[in-house]
Amino acid sequence: MLQTYRQIFTPATALFSLTGLVARLPISMVGLGIVLLAEHETGSYGFAGSVSAVALIANACFAIVQGRLLDRHGQGRVLPVAITLWGIGLSLAMGSLAWDWPTWTTYAFAVVAGASLPSVGTCVRARWSRTLADQPTRLHTAFSFEAVADETVFLVGPITVTMLATSVAPAAGLWAALAAGLIGTYAFAAQRGTEPPAHPRERTRTARPPMPWAAIGPLAVVGTALGIVFGAAEVATVAFADAEGHKALSGVLLGIWALGSLLAGAVSGAITWRRGPLYRLRIGGIGMVVATAPLFLVPNLAVMAPVLLLSGMAISPTLIAGMSLAEQVLPPARLTEGMAFFQTGLGVGLAPGAAVAGVVIDHVSAPAAYLVCLAGGLLCLTGALLVRVAAGPDTVRSHEHTAAEHLA
Repeated sequence: MLQTYRQIFTPATALFSLTGLVARLPISMVGLGIVLLAEHETGSYGFAGSVSAVALIANACFAIVQGRLLDRHGQGRVLPVAITLWGIGLSLAMGSLAWDWPTWTTYAFAVVAGASLPSVGTCVRARWSRTLADQPTRLHTAFSFEAVADETVFLVGPITVTMLATSVAPAAGLWAALAAGLIGTYAFAAQRGTEPPAHPRERTRTARPPMPWAAIGPLAVVGTALGIVFGAAEVATVAFADAEGHKALSGVLLGIWALGSLLAGAVSGAITWRRGPLYRLRIGGIGMVVATAPLFLVPNLAVMAPVLLLSGMAISPTLIAGMSLAEQVLPPARLTEGMAFFQTGLGVGLAPGAAVAGVVIDHVSAPAAYLVCLAGGLLCLTGALLVRVAAGPDTVRSHEHTAAEHLA
């Protein structure tokens, strides 16, 4: 398995992947860090959660716009501007809490920070797509590695921000996220040799390559469904552990869930698949239903740990297949923008997943909240079944890659 991963790494690819990993840490740190700081300064979890939600919604609304700018002007020009705006917005949001500014200023700066936080994960995958354009099997391995990197971010980030905020200072976690985001993104953007070429809008009236909506639309549904599962599982697991009298173990349970996804992603990347990503996406959709179906029946924490480990194993393979399929069907001039639809879906699904799970917990029970995860799994399968890859001049890349995968 290690040999499979060694084949994709050169000094250049290792550097952009590593700096991209550091640049992604704020994704898993800022939301929780804002909640911890805002609650400490105001004493209100409601206010803290609403500020975090505003930043998340702003990020989802502007992710596609950012993707379009990245495709048109290039990562080296757009990323430094975006991350600088993010740094200013987050710093002022933190300052508004510490200096007792009006609450509307905190919301306003949270919007700036959320809207400008770049989707570095999408940019990393775009670089892999350019570097391994004629090697679809190795590209699948690269996407698998990045899925593992994503899981690592969500394992390390929340633990780090919580530890710093509780043992050093309430704002320490956010300062660490600020440093990681700025340093990582500036270092990533400076690597111009592996950057995908920009595709500026022609001054003539040449039509832009069409977006393959028959594939990208359902893929966005798959992303939203996964976001619902993530949001609901986080709230349901905390409530389940609390109901069992061990709330402190909720983080451990969520870590076990992420570990299952990480392991599955690592193994998936080492396998040479004979089936294309559309087939694997649909199998992943089935896996998400099977993985989420038994959660509401689990009787105690001892059983929940192994069930969550197995449940997590459906996540990364589904994410990898979705990203691989998007890469194959999208025209190069709209690659980052198109991938952003899938990534945005993840963010869009988080808030309603968590909110609905919270309502179920309040009115029914903590185990019943896992039924929201099952609903997300069913929606994921539905989206996967609706994906259509139409034949035509705009999907030549898809057919070429699929044929190469079958040959492999």
